[in-house]
This record gives sequence, structure tokens and C-alpha cells, in this order.
Amino acid sequence: MDPKPQLRAFILKNFYVADPAQLTDDVSLLDRGIIDSTGVLELTAYIEETFGVTVADEELLPENLDSIDNLDAFVRRKKS
Repeated sequence: MDPKPQLRAFILKNFYVADPAQLTDDVSLLDRGIIDSTGVLELTAYIEETFGVTVADEELLPENLDSIDNLDAFVRRKKS
């Protein structure tokens, strides 16, 4: 299972990304203004529904949610 393509597709479909080619796996979604606090909630709901995991409040951290790489690693940890 490789969550990255699904995560990237969700972000590109649901959030404004000025230049999709610039959305590399390590780009900070928060620093670039791609997601905000409401976006974090949308992204969290998507992760829970799509990957069948539960995201606890204390896991809503940039280390888990701030880039496609971080999201991928987080989903993989939760699934293992």
C-alpha cells in the first residue's frame, strides 16, 4: 500500500495549489498556505475514512500532517 498518490490527489482536488508541479513530497503544506486549521480537519477526516485509522487529537501535529512525506509516514505507522 502506497498512500502517497491518494494523499496527493486529495490535496490537489480539495485545496488550492497554485502550481501542482511545486507540490513535492517534502513541501510544507502549512507554510505554503495550502492547508489551514480547517484544512487539517478535512485532511484528518479523509485519512480516517480512506485508510481506516483513527487520528487522536494529540496526533494533530506538523510532524504528522505537514507534508505528503509526513502524511505517508503517519498513515503507514497507523496501519502497522
